[in-house]
Parts: sequence; structure tokens; C-alpha cells
Amino acid sequence: MSITFESTSVTSFEDFDLPQSLLTALREQGMDAPFPIQSATLPDALAGRDVLGRAQTGSGKTLAFGLALLGRLGGGKARPKRPRALVLVPTRELAMQVADALSPLAKAMGLWCRTVVGGMAFTRQSDVLNRGVDLLIATPGRLSDHIRQGTCVLSDVNFVALDEADQMADMGFLPQVREILDLTPPGGQRLLFSATLDGDVKKLVDRYLTDPVEHSVAPVTASVDTMDHYVLQVSHQDKQSIVTEIGAREGRTIMFVRTKHHVDRLAERLRAKGVAAGALHGGKTQGQRNRVLADFKEGHTPVLVATDVAARGIHVDDVSLVLHVDPAADHKDYLHRAGRTARAGASGTVVTLVTHDQRRTVRRLTERAGVRAESAVVRPGDAELSRITGARQPSGVPVPERRREPQPRRGGAPRGDRKGGRGFGGHRQGGFREGARPPRRDGRGPARRTRD
Repeated sequence: MSITFESTSVTSFEDFDLPQSLLTALREQGMDAPFPIQSATLPDALAGRDVLGRAQTGSGKTLAFGLALLGRLGGGKARPKRPRALVLVPTRELAMQVADALSPLAKAMGLWCRTVVGGMAFTRQSDVLNRGVDLLIATPGRLSDHIRQGTCVLSDVNFVALDEADQMADMGFLPQVREILDLTPPGGQRLLFSATLDGDVKKLVDRYLTDPVEHSVAPVTASVDTMDHYVLQVSHQDKQSIVTEIGAREGRTIMFVRTKHHVDRLAERLRAKGVAAGALHGGKTQGQRNRVLADFKEGHTPVLVATDVAARGIHVDDVSLVLHVDPAADHKDYLHRAGRTARAGASGTVVTLVTHDQRRTVRRLTERAGVRAESAVVRPGDAELSRITGARQPSGVPVPERRREPQPRRGGAPRGDRKGGRGFGGHRQGGFREGARPPRRDGRGPARRTRD
């Protein structure tokens, strides 16, 4: 039976029972005051309780489970191939960002924090695992392959955190997640964080969490305090010009479209008009995806065009506008996209472009998302379009696609790995290919084909 508590009013990490080395590292990184989700969950997590946290992306979940795991790992040492704690995440990008946040803190405590994700050299990951890893951050597909190959054993994993559990369910990963959890000690501590706690996520909670303490610190609707939402009606013939003018604005912008083909085509059109844009989708190699994200974070390409699958878990500071070039498929996808802006208390704008025939569908979608969006009819060059989005005329001077030299690759992969070999759970490593048939949630075979 779960117990629900409201967020506490802790004002400093010093109020928690954390190792001094960890507190020092937090101060050095300018992190003094905990977010509500951290204040609410850390006391129970540090006390060894199973924790069920309902919180949306951008709420500070990474430190909520990360500090708890690091705090409990202090003083121990990992054996070869046997990590001591595990963080499961749905995508490679999210794994990298969790590692970026936790690795400096782990290092300050003398702990090893490493990632295991698809699209990267398998042999190099095996070597790292063989040297001993205290905190392993992994995607279900690649971790299952390491287990199958015997390069990772989970018998010492007494602490497990599941991040974005609802997204793992949506992506069809729960059969693998269950198989992974079945290989960890049954009496271990489990921390599960999700934006929603119903359906398949609830089944996961009922099966693997013991008397969890539940903390809900965020609504399952969009924040009305930090986001401005707009629905802009455009004509079919004006849409591309409007998207280009929005792309020419100042500041970081993420544009969402439905398919990887449309991602590439839109990015090319933007660059042809003088807008520096990068394309991110599941058809790119992990190296290409890393380079596109790095260019976006560093400001070389202020516009990122992405599909929903590729953009899951992206956390880039100062994204001031999210543009739904194609409306989201449902209210959950809308909230996920919107969560790329207005993170950690910052403000942001979310704009959906609709044609006349899409108005009713988008109205229902925003209502389900708990959003009150202002509506306007706009055309290229309109003052209202500029006021809402910062749109301006592009330079018209074509921008070549930015290319980075890839890093030298050492090591190899087992047979089938580079082409999406299957782990013991039967999924592609690190997630399913966009446009492919994801596994059924009951694990019995492919699901109905979905759009990418």
C-alpha cells in the first residue's frame, strides 16, 4: 500500500544525510537548493524505501534518484562485470544526459559511473564493465545484449532506478525491463519515476516495488506558470514560409515533425533559406546524433528539427521555443514536446501550427493536456507572428550542413550488434528503429505498425 506525501520545504542539500564529499561536489557545481521532487523523495530513498515519484521531465528527477543511489553506494567497491546500482532509461540521449549530471558527483565520491547504450562500441563497453562499475546507466536493449553475452551480471545490483517509465512503456520496452529486474536481487531497492502512474507502469510498480512511498509533485498537465501556449492557424501554401521565418528568430528552437523523412527535408529547406538547422532522428548513427546535439547545445545550429522518438530525453538549456510543425499525435506527446522548454523553472513558448482541417483535433488535444492556448490566424511577415515567436525574415543565404569529424572508433561489436542485434528480450538495442514495428507490450511479438 503506497503512501502519498506532499513536497517538503527543505531549502538545502545540507539537510539530507548525504556524504560530505557529495555535498562539496554539489556546492562546487552551484547546486545548493533542492527542487521539490528532490526534497520530497530523498529522505525516503536515502532511508532505503522503495519510492514511486510522479514528476514530469525538467522537474529535477535526475538528482532525485541520482543522489539517493550515490548516497547509498558510498564505501563499497564494484566487482568485475557486476555493477552495484542501475539506472534504466528509454533513450541513448537521456542516458548521456543522466551520466553528465551524475558522473562528476560520483567521481567526487571515488565511484565509477558509466553508460551502456546502443550505437556505441560494444567491446569498449565490455572493457569498462570488466573493470568494475558502481553506477551503470543503460538503455534496456543494449543492457540485455551485454547480459546475453555474459559481459554484465546483475546479481550485485541492489539499487535500481527507472527513469521515464511511461516512455519506456510507450516505446515497448517493458518486457525487457521486467526481464532485467528479474535478474536483480529481489530484496533490492527500487526507485521509479514517471509522468504518469497508470496502465502498464502500474503493473510494473505492483510487481517490483515493495510498499513504495509515493510522491506526486507535478500535475500531469502542462505548467501554466512557465509556458505560453499558442495555436496558430496557417494556410497550406503559407506554412513553409512561416516555419522558415520562425526558424530565423533569435534563440534556440526545437521543431517537431512526424517522420524522419520530413525532418531531413525541413532541415534542408531551412538551410537553403539561411537558417542554420540540424536534423535529429532514429535513422542517424549515434555518432551523428551526438554531433547534431553538440552543435545545438553549443549554438552552432540554433534550430533543431526532430522526431518525437529521437527527441525523448533531450535536455538542452535555454530552449525558448518549441514549435509543433506537425501537431502531436496525442496529449502525452504534446506535453513531452512542450517539456523541452521552460525547464527547471525557466520560461518558454510552445506553438502549434494548424491548418483549417486540424483545428478541432488540436483543440481536443490541448484540452486533454490541460493547456489553455491562445489562438490566432497568421500569415508570413505578420506582426502578430513576430510578437509571439520572434519570427523574422531569413537572410536567404544558404547555410551548408555543419559536419564534424567523427571520433576514432576503437573496438568492435558482436555479430549483429552494428545492425541492431537483439538482446535476450528480443528488442533492438537502445530502442526500436523509427518506422519499424516495436514489440508488443506483452512480449509476444510485433505490435501494430505505428508512424515514426
